[in-house]
Amino acid sequence: MIRTLTLAALCLGLAGPLAAQEVTLRLHQFLPETSFVPAQILNPWIDSVEAASGGRIEVQHYPAMQLGGKPGDLVDQVVDGVVDIIWTLPGYTPGRFPRTEVFELPFMVADADAASAAFWDLAQSDMVATDFADLHLLGAWVHGPGVIHANKPVAKVKDLAGLKLRGPSRVTTKLLEQLGATAVGMPVPAVPEALSKGTIDGALLPWEVSASLKVGEIVHNHTEFSGPSIYTATFILAMNRDAYEGLPDDLKAAIDSASGAAFSAQAGKLQQAEDVPSRAVAEKLGNAIVTIPAAETPVWEAAAAPAIDAWVAEMAAQGIDGQALLEKARAGISAHSR
Repeated sequence: MIRTLTLAALCLGLAGPLAAQEVTLRLHQFLPETSFVPAQILNPWIDSVEAASGGRIEVQHYPAMQLGGKPGDLVDQVVDGVVDIIWTLPGYTPGRFPRTEVFELPFMVADADAASAAFWDLAQSDMVATDFADLHLLGAWVHGPGVIHANKPVAKVKDLAGLKLRGPSRVTTKLLEQLGATAVGMPVPAVPEALSKGTIDGALLPWEVSASLKVGEIVHNHTEFSGPSIYTATFILAMNRDAYEGLPDDLKAAIDSASGAAFSAQAGKLQQAEDVPSRAVAEKLGNAIVTIPAAETPVWEAAAAPAIDAWVAEMAAQGIDGQALLEKARAGISAHSR
Protein backbone atom coordinates (compact mmCIF):
# COMPACT_ATOMS: atom_id res chain seq x y z
CA MET A 1 0.00 0.00 0.00
CA ILE A 2 1.35 3.45 -0.92
CA ARG A 3 2.14 5.53 2.14
CA THR A 4 2.42 9.33 2.36
CA LEU A 5 5.52 10.56 4.16
CA THR A 6 5.35 13.86 5.98
CA LEU A 7 8.24 16.29 6.24
CA ALA A 8 8.61 15.40 9.91
CA ALA A 9 9.18 11.76 9.02
CA LEU A 10 11.80 12.72 6.50
CA CYS A 11 13.59 14.96 8.98
CA LEU A 12 13.60 12.19 11.54
CA GLY A 13 15.35 9.95 9.07
CA LEU A 14 12.42 7.57 8.76
CA ALA A 15 12.39 7.70 4.98
CA GLY A 16 14.60 4.67 4.36
CA PRO A 17 14.16 2.97 0.97
CA LEU A 18 11.23 4.68 -0.73
CA ALA A 19 10.95 2.60 -3.87
CA ALA A 20 7.18 2.19 -3.52
CA GLN A 21 6.38 5.16 -1.34
CA GLU A 22 4.80 8.49 -2.07
CA VAL A 23 6.06 11.86 -0.83
CA THR A 24 3.84 14.89 -0.42
CA LEU A 25 5.54 18.29 -0.47
CA ARG A 26 3.80 21.57 0.30
CA LEU A 27 4.75 24.66 -1.75
CA HIS A 28 3.79 28.00 -0.22
CA GLN A 29 3.94 31.40 -1.93
CA PHE A 30 2.36 34.85 -1.82
CA LEU A 31 0.58 35.41 -5.16
CA PRO A 32 -2.85 34.15 -6.26
CA GLU A 33 -2.60 30.96 -8.31
CA THR A 34 -3.96 32.75 -11.38
CA SER A 35 -1.07 35.26 -11.38
CA PHE A 36 1.57 34.76 -14.06
CA VAL A 37 4.40 33.21 -12.05
CA PRO A 38 2.24 30.66 -10.18
CA ALA A 39 0.25 29.78 -13.30
CA GLN A 40 3.01 29.75 -15.90
CA ILE A 41 6.17 28.91 -13.94
CA LEU A 42 5.38 27.24 -10.62
CA ASN A 43 2.54 25.00 -11.75
CA PRO A 44 4.48 23.70 -14.79
CA TRP A 45 7.46 23.06 -12.48
CA ILE A 46 5.17 21.05 -10.20
CA ASP A 47 3.87 19.07 -13.18
CA SER A 48 7.44 18.34 -14.29
CA VAL A 49 8.49 17.11 -10.85
CA GLU A 50 5.44 14.88 -10.48
CA ALA A 51 5.90 13.44 -13.97
CA ALA A 52 9.63 12.84 -13.48
CA SER A 53 8.91 11.02 -10.22
CA GLY A 54 6.44 8.70 -11.88
CA GLY A 55 3.72 10.03 -9.62
CA ARG A 56 5.60 9.23 -6.42
CA ILE A 57 5.96 12.92 -5.53
CA GLU A 58 2.89 15.08 -5.05
CA VAL A 59 3.49 18.82 -4.72
CA GLN A 60 0.57 20.61 -3.10
CA HIS A 61 0.48 24.28 -4.12
CA TYR A 62 -0.74 26.80 -1.53
CA PRO A 63 -0.90 30.26 -3.13
CA ALA A 64 -1.64 33.67 -1.61
CA MET A 65 -0.22 32.72 1.82
CA GLN A 66 -3.02 30.20 2.38
CA LEU A 67 -1.01 28.44 5.09
CA GLY A 68 -0.74 31.65 7.09
CA GLY A 69 1.79 34.34 7.77
CA LYS A 70 3.07 37.22 5.67
CA PRO A 71 5.32 37.05 2.58
CA GLY A 72 8.28 37.98 4.76
CA ASP A 73 7.68 34.83 6.84
CA LEU A 74 8.17 32.40 3.96
CA VAL A 75 11.90 31.87 4.47
CA ASP A 76 11.48 30.99 8.13
CA GLN A 77 8.56 28.72 7.27
CA VAL A 78 10.68 26.60 4.93
CA VAL A 79 13.80 26.65 7.13
CA ASP A 80 11.72 25.58 10.13
CA GLY A 81 9.95 22.82 8.18
CA VAL A 82 6.49 24.39 8.45
CA VAL A 83 6.36 24.03 4.67
CA ASP A 84 8.59 22.12 2.28
CA ILE A 85 9.08 24.53 -0.63
CA ILE A 86 8.70 28.28 -1.05
CA TRP A 87 8.79 30.78 -3.86
CA THR A 88 9.67 34.28 -2.69
CA LEU A 89 11.81 37.37 -3.09
CA PRO A 90 15.00 37.35 -1.00
CA GLY A 91 14.36 41.07 -0.62
CA TYR A 92 11.32 40.36 1.55
CA THR A 93 13.75 39.38 4.34
CA PRO A 94 16.19 42.32 4.33
CA GLY A 95 19.77 41.50 5.19
CA ARG A 96 19.30 37.75 5.13
CA PHE A 97 20.57 37.16 1.60
CA PRO A 98 23.04 40.01 1.08
CA ARG A 99 24.85 38.57 -1.94
CA THR A 100 21.64 38.27 -3.97
CA GLU A 101 21.31 42.05 -3.83
CA VAL A 102 23.99 42.47 -6.49
CA PHE A 103 21.38 41.70 -9.17
CA GLU A 104 19.02 44.32 -7.73
CA LEU A 105 21.48 47.18 -8.16
CA PRO A 106 20.47 49.88 -10.66
CA PHE A 107 21.08 49.48 -14.37
CA MET A 108 22.31 45.89 -14.13
CA VAL A 109 19.64 44.07 -16.12
CA ALA A 110 18.16 44.48 -19.58
CA ASP A 111 17.63 40.78 -20.35
CA ALA A 112 16.10 38.61 -17.63
CA ASP A 113 17.12 35.39 -19.39
CA ALA A 114 20.84 36.25 -19.30
CA ALA A 115 20.66 37.79 -15.83
CA SER A 116 18.80 34.78 -14.43
CA ALA A 117 21.40 32.40 -15.84
CA ALA A 118 24.11 34.58 -14.30
CA PHE A 119 22.24 34.64 -10.97
CA TRP A 120 22.07 30.84 -10.87
CA ASP A 121 25.79 30.57 -11.67
CA LEU A 122 26.76 33.11 -9.02
CA ALA A 123 24.46 31.42 -6.51
CA GLN A 124 26.30 28.15 -7.06
CA SER A 125 29.76 29.69 -6.74
CA ASP A 126 29.20 32.26 -4.00
CA MET A 127 25.84 31.81 -2.26
CA VAL A 128 24.99 28.13 -1.75
CA ALA A 129 27.40 27.82 1.16
CA THR A 130 26.66 31.30 2.52
CA ASP A 131 23.33 33.03 1.88
CA PHE A 132 21.52 29.76 1.11
CA ALA A 133 23.27 27.50 3.60
CA ASP A 134 19.97 26.76 5.39
CA LEU A 135 18.09 25.95 2.17
CA HIS A 136 18.25 23.70 -0.85
CA LEU A 137 18.08 26.05 -3.82
CA LEU A 138 15.89 24.90 -6.72
CA GLY A 139 15.76 28.05 -8.84
CA ALA A 140 17.09 31.61 -8.84
CA TRP A 141 16.00 34.25 -11.33
CA VAL A 142 15.08 37.88 -11.95
CA HIS A 143 12.11 39.49 -13.65
CA GLY A 144 12.23 41.73 -16.70
CA PRO A 145 13.31 45.39 -16.64
CA GLY A 146 11.73 47.31 -13.78
CA VAL A 147 9.31 50.17 -14.43
CA ILE A 148 8.26 53.23 -12.42
CA HIS A 149 4.44 53.37 -12.18
CA ALA A 150 3.24 56.67 -10.68
CA ASN A 151 0.40 59.14 -10.33
CA LYS A 152 2.43 61.80 -12.18
CA PRO A 153 4.83 61.63 -15.14
CA VAL A 154 8.46 60.81 -14.41
CA ALA A 155 10.78 61.77 -17.27
CA LYS A 156 13.77 63.20 -15.38
CA VAL A 157 15.51 62.24 -12.16
CA LYS A 158 14.20 65.44 -10.58
CA ASP A 159 10.62 64.26 -11.15
CA LEU A 160 11.10 61.65 -8.42
CA ALA A 161 11.54 64.30 -5.74
CA GLY A 162 8.93 63.92 -3.01
CA LEU A 163 7.14 60.96 -4.58
CA LYS A 164 6.27 58.15 -2.18
CA LEU A 165 7.25 55.06 -4.13
CA ARG A 166 7.07 51.40 -3.23
CA GLY A 167 10.30 49.45 -3.42
CA PRO A 168 10.43 45.63 -3.29
CA SER A 169 13.70 45.33 -1.38
CA ARG A 170 16.29 47.03 0.79
CA VAL A 171 18.44 47.84 -2.24
CA THR A 172 15.60 49.47 -4.17
CA THR A 173 14.41 51.54 -1.22
CA LYS A 174 17.98 52.82 -0.74
CA LEU A 175 18.09 53.65 -4.45
CA LEU A 176 14.82 55.56 -4.34
CA GLU A 177 16.06 57.61 -1.41
CA GLN A 178 19.27 58.36 -3.31
CA LEU A 179 17.21 59.63 -6.25
CA GLY A 180 15.11 61.93 -4.08
CA ALA A 181 11.95 59.88 -3.61
CA THR A 182 10.41 58.77 -0.34
CA ALA A 183 10.82 55.02 -0.28
CA VAL A 184 8.19 52.69 1.14
CA GLY A 185 9.02 48.98 1.36
CA MET A 186 6.16 46.53 0.94
CA PRO A 187 5.41 43.14 -0.64
CA VAL A 188 3.69 43.24 -4.00
CA PRO A 189 0.24 42.04 -2.80
CA ALA A 190 -0.09 45.23 -0.73
CA VAL A 191 0.54 47.58 -3.66
CA PRO A 192 -2.98 48.01 -5.13
CA GLU A 193 -4.57 48.99 -1.82
CA ALA A 194 -1.69 51.32 -0.96
CA LEU A 195 -2.03 53.04 -4.34
CA SER A 196 -5.81 53.28 -4.04
CA LYS A 197 -5.61 54.83 -0.59
CA GLY A 198 -2.85 57.24 -1.57
CA THR A 199 -0.46 55.70 0.95
CA ILE A 200 2.03 55.65 -1.92
CA ASP A 201 2.20 57.69 -5.13
CA GLY A 202 3.61 54.90 -7.20
CA ALA A 203 5.57 51.68 -7.25
CA LEU A 204 8.56 49.98 -8.79
CA LEU A 205 7.20 46.91 -10.57
CA PRO A 206 7.91 44.98 -13.74
CA TRP A 207 5.29 45.31 -16.46
CA GLU A 208 4.50 41.61 -16.01
CA VAL A 209 2.81 41.89 -12.61
CA SER A 210 1.33 45.37 -13.12
CA ALA A 211 -1.56 44.11 -15.22
CA SER A 212 -2.70 41.41 -12.79
CA LEU A 213 -2.56 43.98 -9.97
CA LYS A 214 -4.54 46.45 -12.13
CA VAL A 215 -1.91 49.10 -11.40
CA GLY A 216 -2.63 50.89 -14.68
CA GLU A 217 -6.23 51.45 -13.60
CA ILE A 218 -5.08 53.25 -10.44
CA VAL A 219 -2.09 55.29 -11.64
CA HIS A 220 -1.71 56.35 -15.23
CA ASN A 221 1.98 57.09 -15.79
CA HIS A 222 4.71 54.57 -16.46
CA THR A 223 8.44 55.13 -16.99
CA GLU A 224 10.61 52.48 -18.62
CA PHE A 225 14.19 52.47 -19.87
CA SER A 226 15.38 51.55 -23.35
CA GLY A 227 18.43 49.69 -22.03
CA PRO A 228 19.25 48.26 -18.60
CA SER A 229 16.50 49.16 -16.16
CA ILE A 230 16.50 51.23 -13.02
CA TYR A 231 16.10 48.08 -10.95
CA THR A 232 15.19 44.43 -10.95
CA ALA A 233 14.20 42.03 -8.19
CA THR A 234 15.44 38.53 -7.48
CA PHE A 235 13.35 35.42 -6.85
CA ILE A 236 14.15 32.04 -5.38
CA LEU A 237 12.42 28.68 -5.39
CA ALA A 238 13.86 26.83 -2.40
CA MET A 239 13.26 23.65 -0.40
CA ASN A 240 13.75 22.65 3.19
CA ARG A 241 17.25 21.14 3.23
CA ASP A 242 16.35 18.16 5.44
CA ALA A 243 13.30 17.36 3.32
CA TYR A 244 15.42 17.27 0.17
CA GLU A 245 18.30 15.34 1.69
CA GLY A 246 15.89 12.80 3.21
CA LEU A 247 14.64 11.76 -0.22
CA PRO A 248 16.04 8.72 -2.04
CA ASP A 249 18.37 9.50 -4.92
CA ASP A 250 15.83 8.84 -7.65
CA LEU A 251 13.34 11.32 -6.17
CA LYS A 252 16.09 13.89 -5.69
CA ALA A 253 16.87 13.35 -9.38
CA ALA A 254 13.21 13.95 -10.26
CA ILE A 255 13.30 17.31 -8.49
CA ASP A 256 16.71 18.17 -9.92
CA SER A 257 15.55 17.45 -13.47
CA ALA A 258 12.93 20.20 -13.24
CA SER A 259 15.16 22.67 -11.41
CA GLY A 260 18.52 24.37 -11.73
CA ALA A 261 20.22 26.44 -14.41
CA ALA A 262 17.91 25.85 -17.37
CA PHE A 263 14.78 26.26 -15.25
CA SER A 264 16.09 29.52 -13.76
CA ALA A 265 16.95 31.06 -17.12
CA GLN A 266 13.61 29.97 -18.58
CA ALA A 267 11.71 31.45 -15.62
CA GLY A 268 13.38 34.82 -16.18
CA LYS A 269 12.72 34.62 -19.92
CA LEU A 270 9.05 33.81 -19.38
CA GLN A 271 8.53 36.64 -16.93
CA GLN A 272 10.10 39.16 -19.28
CA ALA A 273 8.01 37.87 -22.20
CA GLU A 274 4.88 38.58 -20.16
CA ASP A 275 5.94 42.24 -20.00
CA VAL A 276 4.69 42.67 -23.57
CA PRO A 277 0.97 41.90 -23.08
CA SER A 278 0.95 43.63 -19.70
CA ARG A 279 2.43 46.78 -21.23
CA ALA A 280 -0.25 46.59 -23.91
CA VAL A 281 -2.88 46.77 -21.17
CA ALA A 282 -1.52 50.15 -20.05
CA GLU A 283 -1.48 51.33 -23.67
CA LYS A 284 -5.10 50.25 -24.15
CA LEU A 285 -6.05 52.22 -21.04
CA GLY A 286 -4.59 55.32 -22.68
CA ASN A 287 -1.93 55.73 -20.01
CA ALA A 288 1.20 57.78 -20.55
CA ILE A 289 4.33 55.68 -21.13
CA VAL A 290 7.67 57.46 -20.96
CA THR A 291 10.64 55.58 -22.39
CA ILE A 292 13.97 56.98 -21.24
CA PRO A 293 16.24 56.92 -24.33
CA ALA A 294 19.68 55.35 -24.14
CA ALA A 295 21.27 58.79 -24.59
CA GLU A 296 19.76 59.94 -21.27
CA THR A 297 20.53 56.79 -19.30
CA PRO A 298 24.00 58.01 -18.22
CA VAL A 299 22.32 60.88 -16.32
CA TRP A 300 20.26 58.36 -14.36
CA GLU A 301 23.26 56.09 -13.88
CA ALA A 302 25.30 58.96 -12.45
CA ALA A 303 22.50 59.82 -10.03
CA ALA A 304 22.25 56.17 -8.95
CA ALA A 305 26.00 55.50 -8.70
CA PRO A 306 26.26 56.49 -5.00
CA ALA A 307 23.72 53.78 -4.16
CA ILE A 308 26.00 51.18 -5.76
CA ASP A 309 29.05 52.56 -3.93
CA ALA A 310 27.14 52.48 -0.66
CA TRP A 311 26.15 48.86 -1.24
CA VAL A 312 29.76 47.84 -1.92
CA ALA A 313 30.79 49.57 1.31
CA GLU A 314 28.00 47.85 3.27
CA MET A 315 29.11 44.47 1.95
CA ALA A 316 32.72 45.21 2.93
CA ALA A 317 31.55 46.00 6.46
CA GLN A 318 30.04 42.48 6.56
CA GLY A 319 33.24 40.88 5.29
CA ILE A 320 31.83 40.38 1.78
CA ASP A 321 33.70 41.52 -1.32
CA GLY A 322 30.84 43.37 -2.96
CA GLN A 323 32.99 44.79 -5.74
CA ALA A 324 34.06 41.28 -6.76
CA LEU A 325 30.42 40.13 -6.72
CA LEU A 326 29.45 43.12 -8.86
CA GLU A 327 32.15 42.32 -11.40
CA LYS A 328 31.20 38.62 -11.45
CA ALA A 329 27.52 39.47 -11.92
CA ARG A 330 28.25 41.85 -14.80
CA ALA A 331 30.60 39.36 -16.42
CA GLY A 332 28.04 36.57 -16.02
CA ILE A 333 25.28 38.63 -17.60
CA SER A 334 27.57 39.52 -20.49
CA ALA A 335 28.62 35.89 -20.97
CA HIS A 336 24.99 34.69 -21.09
CA SER A 337 23.78 37.51 -23.35
CA ARG A 338 23.09 36.57 -26.92
